[in-house]
Amino acid sequence: MSAAAAAIYAPVLAVSLIASPPHLTARSWVFLAGTAVLQTGYFVFLLRAYRAGDLSAVYPIGRGSGALLAALGGIALLGERPGPVGLAGIGLLVMGVTVVGMPAHAGHSPATAAILFALATGIFIAAYTLWDKIAVTTVGNPPLLQGYAALAGMVPMLAPFALADAERTRLVWRRYRRQVLGAALLSPLAYVLVLVALTFSSVAAVAPAREVSVLFGVVLGRRMLGEGGLARRLAGAAAIVAGIIAVTVG
Repeated sequence: MSAAAAAIYAPVLAVSLIASPPHLTARSWVFLAGTAVLQTGYFVFLLRAYRAGDLSAVYPIGRGSGALLAALGGIALLGERPGPVGLAGIGLLVMGVTVVGMPAHAGHSPATAAILFALATGIFIAAYTLWDKIAVTTVGNPPLLQGYAALAGMVPMLAPFALADAERTRLVWRRYRRQVLGAALLSPLAYVLVLVALTFSSVAAVAPAREVSVLFGVVLGRRMLGEGGLARRLAGAAAIVAGIIAVTVG
């Protein structure tokens, strides 16, 4: 996906850099390299979480905890100050992530591993969100370049794993080429829009707002994968979305 996205967006980036050449310093390059490292960690832990648990549990926990930690990081590190409504939203996020993460059955050990991997995913989400906020504001990296750096950097870091299991990599490409290309087109576009929003909005508002998709994750997990616990997970996801809206508004 990263390789395909790097190829798809290379002409777009070239036109952007020619039209508006950025002034890149040594610090700029550090932040371009750092986002690739953090987003590689995000993908590695996300995929491990998907292997260990249900989409309808892993997705809300990962995205919800990432939004929560990013908002808290914006408060602690960037001096952002949400009001009472925003603080109530943070509480709802905590409650929603807890509800979604409750195991469906007592002693259901796979859920524990999935929760831990999902929480690690959330840590990486918060880390790269705060990192990229500084990159596109304080450092001044263009959002498109900052987003593209993650794609270009992930390719050499993940290539050894793909090449080590070349047969499986070829099989995935043959069977799921359209899905890979769809993700390669849409995922970077979505995140570049987030980076643009970060240039003029706070992390405490933008990071939670992008995670409204947790409700879709729960519904799709039930409809497409037959996952259980729909009512409880929907209630938890709804609390996450309500918290996201409250943090964004407050």
